Amino acid sequence: MNASIAVVLVEPAGPRNVGGVARACANFSGGPLQLQLRLVAPRCDHLGEEALQMAVHGRAVLEGAQLFANLAEALADCRHIVATSGRGEGEPLAPLDPDTALGWLWQGANASSGGASGTNGSISPIWASSNGASGPCGATGGAVVFGREDRGLSYDELLLAGQLLSIDTGAAYSSLNLAQAAAVVLQRLRVMAIASADSPIRLPTAAMPVEPVRRDRLEALLTAAEDLLLEVGFLYPHTARARMAKLRGLLQRSQVGETEVALLRGMVSQLRWASRRRTP
Repeated sequence: MNASIAVVLVEPAGPRNVGGVARACANFSGGPLQLQLRLVAPRCDHLGEEALQMAVHGRAVLEGAQLFANLAEALADCRHIVATSGRGEGEPLAPLDPDTALGWLWQGANASSGGASGTNGSISPIWASSNGASGPCGATGGAVVFGREDRGLSYDELLLAGQLLSIDTGAAYSSLNLAQAAAVVLQRLRVMAIASADSPIRLPTAAMPVEPVRRDRLEALLTAAEDLLLEVGFLYPHTARARMAKLRGLLQRSQVGETEVALLRGMVSQLRWASRRRTP
């Protein structure tokens, strides 16, 4: 069982944190688990001296990191997405423990990749991308998303995830820095990858009835639905964002698949056609 997982950092501000995450990617990547680093609108120089010093032998990971303008673009080619969160309240999904959330991610990402990627059955190494060139790498089945050091991920960003993950820490001081959190998560993910490669054990997972649709296709459906609902007067500009967040959450919790999204896209298109036909 092999899979490629994207490690996504949203607007990281500390170059040492980015370097530390790159080092963790290098530490825990290899064999059945291949990790690739993606940076969303970084607020620091990820190739600067501080980042490179912290990365040590993870320098190639930094140099191969892909850059994106926003989180939706970074996740466009992903089907199974776990976002980390430390709040626990006011979130679109109830956070899971690392083993449950990562078990769901690993099994789903492996199913998406068919156990391998590429034409020869091997997975491209994490440093294969061309010096940080922007754009999805294409063969990624899953992603782990880490938020900003100072405020984490926004509610809308959390809505892009299929599951939320929370790391249990002591109550006296629960805060982990970005590199620490990444190391904890990636180590657990590697343990699962090695265990599943050695024997067909059943990993703890959250329910996943169908293969979730790619993120960009779900976003296209939501955009088309919002346009239609505004057009027919079900949504108003001042309430559209809140109502669409609820619809997004419903579809996200349901983990809709390709055929279901195709059905919904067809319904939206037909309803738009009928609405415009009847408009005098």
